[in-house]
Amino acid sequence: MLDVAATASDAAAAIISQRARDARAIPWERKSHSDFVSEVDMAAEHAIRDVIHARMPDAEVIGEELSPAAVARGVTFIADPLDGTTNFLHGFPVYAVSIAVATNGVLDAGVIIDVPRGDRYTAVRGGGAWRNGEPIAVSPIADPSKALIGTGFPFKHLAHLDAYQRQFAAIVRDTSGLRRAGAAALDLAAVASGAFEGFWELSLAPWDMAAGILLIREAGGVVTDPDGNDVTGLEHVGLVAASRVMHDWLLNTIRTA
Repeated sequence: MLDVAATASDAAAAIISQRARDARAIPWERKSHSDFVSEVDMAAEHAIRDVIHARMPDAEVIGEELSPAAVARGVTFIADPLDGTTNFLHGFPVYAVSIAVATNGVLDAGVIIDVPRGDRYTAVRGGGAWRNGEPIAVSPIADPSKALIGTGFPFKHLAHLDAYQRQFAAIVRDTSGLRRAGAAALDLAAVASGAFEGFWELSLAPWDMAAGILLIREAGGVVTDPDGNDVTGLEHVGLVAASRVMHDWLLNTIRTA
């Protein structure tokens, strides 16, 4: 399953890389408030589906653009063909392909490709997490004042904005910094590789986070929803992800803000 996901990710990344040269000339379509899609997203997801169905014709595919309402059953691939579309269209080099594989609702494998940098993050349930074939692990930093925390703004869900601003204020006071680059899959990969000590966002879709959740867990971290409940990666939910030594602090700060 990891090999199929990796091959499909490579196919999508090749399309995105080729079109990056003329990204600012690509037409946009608006899906919702501050949420856009382009022909590149569509082409990348078609390429992902072609690879998956050629290798595993009975597999289900939940994709952000072509089948967001599909239901996970049996072997299911959860794909974001271009995470960070707005970044891509503006020429801001933070965007990725993210594909996870679940069997009967349990995450088994995941791939995230940082397209501009060419880095490949992979994870298999029970088999660890890797970047370009080298093992990765979450950060050992336990002091919040030394922590770098990633986040995602609630730009699609403005009803969360007031709560988010309180959380932002609480966290920024006690850490060494916050970062919001605009591609959740890469934010989660940053937690898994130890670049971030933690990450939170108040609303994410399965394709945004499924591969990243498995990466973090296999790298020794913890992922829950903002109430501290376990997440499968197949729901639409907020996320709090961190190393084991930082998760309780981050979760408590968010919940009490």
